[in-house]
Amino acid sequence: MTNIVRDSDVVEISEPPYFGFGEKVKAKRMIRNDGTYAGKEIGELLAKKGEEGYVVSIGTFLQQFYIYGVEFLESGNRVGMKRKELEPVRPHDEDIDLPLPGGFAA
Repeated sequence: MTNIVRDSDVVEISEPPYFGFGEKVKAKRMIRNDGTYAGKEIGELLAKKGEEGYVVSIGTFLQQFYIYGVEFLESGNRVGMKRKELEPVRPHDEDIDLPLPGGFAA
């Protein structure tokens, strides 16, 4: 009955979100308004490829995908994006176990 086109058969929300609150990310491609961003014209640039921002919210879409609300630094726009549209500024496999302040051991 409906003509909803899903990106894939993968259901992301069966796992925890890939990005966390406050994580610094960057756009993998140029993002333009598809008509869902209030106050901007359709087609207007919202974020440039490589523009960095921070994850400020995490929601879901179609009970399938996480949507990450990203506050972009240069443009000042807050844009909802899928995981495939973002990449971490610091790769997740480079997580470093930082020492606790004051010389305390973990």
